[in-house]
Amino acid sequence: MAIIADILLFAAALGAGFYCYVLGQRLKRFTDLESGVGGAVAVLSAQVDDLSKTLNAAQTSSKSSVATLNDANKRAQAAAQRLELLMASLHDLPATADQDATTNPFFVRHPDTHEATP
Repeated sequence: MAIIADILLFAAALGAGFYCYVLGQRLKRFTDLESGVGGAVAVLSAQVDDLSKTLNAAQTSSKSSVATLNDANKRAQAAAQRLELLMASLHDLPATADQDATTNPFFVRHPDTHEATP
């Protein structure tokens, strides 16, 4: 009986050894850097590095664009305020200047020496 148990134990050990050998070969092919998942992981890692560099460059570019747009916006607001002041100052002009412009639509540099002919 002990011999049969030893033979069964030996067969089980050989089966387990063969099973470990097959799993080892599969694992070696699985982690191969050229054709297995290891290669895919290496490629994906390189792509992640490239994408992070590109993202950093895009963030830097967008920050400079935002600064430029803010500057342009401030200048436009200042110009709009100046235009509003100019428009408000036009309302303070005397009424005779408006009447002269409506009666004589032509531009005359020196009105006392030249007469505009309609």
